[in-house]
Amino acid sequence: MESVSIYNDEPRAGTFLISQGFNREHKKVIELVKKYKERFLRLEDNKSLSADLIIHKVPAKKAGRPVEEILLNEAQTIFLGSLFRNNEIVLDFKERLAKDFVNLRKKLQALSQQKSEPLYQMTRHAGKIVRAHATKTMQEFIEYAKTQGGSPKGCDMYYTNITGMVNGLLFIVEGKFKNLREVMTNQQLMTISSAEQIIDKGLRDGMKKRMFYKDIYQDVRRRVMTFAELHGQSEVIEKQLSIIGEGIMGHAKR
Repeated sequence: MESVSIYNDEPRAGTFLISQGFNREHKKVIELVKKYKERFLRLEDNKSLSADLIIHKVPAKKAGRPVEEILLNEAQTIFLGSLFRNNEIVLDFKERLAKDFVNLRKKLQALSQQKSEPLYQMTRHAGKIVRAHATKTMQEFIEYAKTQGGSPKGCDMYYTNITGMVNGLLFIVEGKFKNLREVMTNQQLMTISSAEQIIDKGLRDGMKKRMFYKDIYQDVRRRVMTFAELHGQSEVIEKQLSIIGEGIMGHAKR
């Protein structure tokens, strides 16, 4: 498990894994961060991201049960590490943290370079057009569902539910991003555009046939699941970034 991940497009280390790496109780690590809170806040680079410590819930599958941790940037992580007395365990984990921060920064730089490539820009632009059409159709479907007696609150959730369904079926996401599509590869952008075309057609077909809105949603869900089964999932960020980085490095050597 990587000790550093991405939160809103920035490398961050969580106190939960840090406490395990330093062989400390997580509760004690949290107390230490809060004790020197003002110093940690002065080391916050992105003031627009948070004016306070960034609290994050660790998924139960990683923590055994949901717990809250604090997400730290590189400078904050270095400062926290300086508060622990060195021994072999602490030194080993400090070394691992340093390598993970450096590696993730390199991968993010590779992604930034990808965005300047003409092929990426063309794919991204084409994807925005498809997304706009699908969004319009989803909004029409929401109004259609309301006319058939669906509750306004429940119907309004269809947009979020459909988007979440597509992302969950097609991608394995490590980290949290302001815009997931901004960190996808060309192939992933084409894949999600194909899925949105399937959604657009499925919703329009159902509404044209005057099907019950819940049946339309289930039909679209089955179509997307079939597409996902045929296509498979791909990882966003962790392994994909490595592939992008290797591709750019290889291109540079030519």
